[in-house]
Amino acid sequence: MSVPFRRRRLAAIALASVAVLVTASACSDDSSGGGSGDGPITLVVDVFGDQGFGYEELYKQYEAEHQNIKIQERGKGLGLGDYNTRLTQQITAGSGAGDVVALEEGTIVQYYAQTDKFQNLADYGANDLKGNFLPWKWEAGTTPDGRILGLGTDVGSMALCYRSDLFKAAGLPTDRAEVAALWPTWEEFITTGQKFAAADKKHKFVDSATNFYNVVLMQKAGDGTGYTYYDKSNKLVIGENPDVKGAYDLTTKMIAAGLSNNLQSFSNEWNAGFKNGTFATIACPAWMTGVIKGQAGDGAAGKWDIAKAPGNGGNWGGSWLAVPKSSKHPKEAAELAKFLTSAKGQVEAFKAVGNLPSSPQALADPAVGAATNEYFSNAPTGKIFAAGATELKPVYLGPKNNAVRTEVENTLRAVEQGKSAEEQWQAALKNGEAAGK
Repeated sequence: MSVPFRRRRLAAIALASVAVLVTASACSDDSSGGGSGDGPITLVVDVFGDQGFGYEELYKQYEAEHQNIKIQERGKGLGLGDYNTRLTQQITAGSGAGDVVALEEGTIVQYYAQTDKFQNLADYGANDLKGNFLPWKWEAGTTPDGRILGLGTDVGSMALCYRSDLFKAAGLPTDRAEVAALWPTWEEFITTGQKFAAADKKHKFVDSATNFYNVVLMQKAGDGTGYTYYDKSNKLVIGENPDVKGAYDLTTKMIAAGLSNNLQSFSNEWNAGFKNGTFATIACPAWMTGVIKGQAGDGAAGKWDIAKAPGNGGNWGGSWLAVPKSSKHPKEAAELAKFLTSAKGQVEAFKAVGNLPSSPQALADPAVGAATNEYFSNAPTGKIFAAGATELKPVYLGPKNNAVRTEVENTLRAVEQGKSAEEQWQAALKNGEAAGK
């Protein structure tokens, strides 16, 4: 064998060895980052959304107090739909998910049937934490057979965010108490929108029909049946639930009045709508304040304000933290989940991104109750959202809630584009039934 050939062969063997090592490393990092024995442990936390969950400072604190733990967050900037699709695939496959994963309100019920894929957090002392969460939030994180699937993060207590500068130009009051008095009901909200539209031909009153619809539906269901597309026995009742039809009819009435900006939530066009100031109001759970600030930018500071939403209560959003069975470090992951969802952790997340706590102790903390938001004209966000949290009534969302909701939303977008409201309601029934089976 010649020297040049031998060198080439040895080089090829070396490269192949490196490739094997790299591949092995990548495969071993499917769900948990490294660590063995007494060595350092990397815990992967999966979240979603443009702003994430506001845990960055909490990670630093936890790492400082646990020298053998390193935390890696994934998913910040990832849309909820993409996140849910990925997580569903990972949980079903039994690999690839983080050590701690966020389960969103619209999907947590689907995992009740996959409890074998998750750690029972009761095995790690979570039973002692029941009093740290609003009763309905604790209940939703607990499966029908009593396993603790997830610990609550935030709730989506409802308000209305509005552009006070656009209200002023349209001749409407701008004081948040006077604004709230304009719309004690959703019907009167639409009437106010018609007055706005008569005075302002350039801007739309509402960002999108689907956001309007979902907020109205959750409020109606909270005051009414207590569920949306599925009853509490998981029977699909999309066409039988009067709360669904009532919310749909109100939404098509709003569309017919020409009030919608026809934007799809979290799309590039929706983001641009904030930047360009193309609409005057948006249904505003606590976490939405961070979205608005991030998308509208510094130039809109002081132009936005917050008022009470029409009606009483209502919820949009909120999650739980769970530990998949695939985690190589379940004990450490459970301890991290408990820390992040503690009252202190929830207060810190509120201060970071505006996520409203699901912990009564955190809601009572002065850092929450006395909070104001300079960006939103110094609105008393703590008072507004904490008050809404106490009015929240739990709404049951069935196992394929998101799939059904998507089909209903698609028909509302079709109405925005000029299609018949009655024909689209029939399409919502047909397509929703197919998606929910």
